[in-house]
Amino acid sequence: MTSAAAHSLEALWAELWTSLASLLRSYTAAHGLHSNREAAVELTEEKITVRHGQKWLRLERNYAILTWTRENGTMGTLELTEAGTLRSGTHEEAMDLAAEQWARDLMLKPSQLDSRGSK
Repeated sequence: MTSAAAHSLEALWAELWTSLASLLRSYTAAHGLHSNREAAVELTEEKITVRHGQKWLRLERNYAILTWTRENGTMGTLELTEAGTLRSGTHEEAMDLAAEQWARDLMLKPSQLDSRGSK
């Protein structure tokens, strides 16, 4: 890979990273509207942290590789694709769908979620 191509890919990962933080801001705001609650979303070049009460999500980026960690210690690794999706093993999901799920998990009380984790 040429230096220019590597720089171009790094710029893409950075842009997708910023977009993911924006999606998390939007979806946490949407899920908090009905109860006047909001989450704090902090963004750096390598880390996104979303906090709501005792719940939090931390995402750390190393180029296209994302490591996520939750307040209960669960964690995983995802890969950003050039198409703007998140890949985990053989599963690939649109970035906005992943952000919405994380936001829902953070913003809703356990009693508001059904057994599948959705409202």
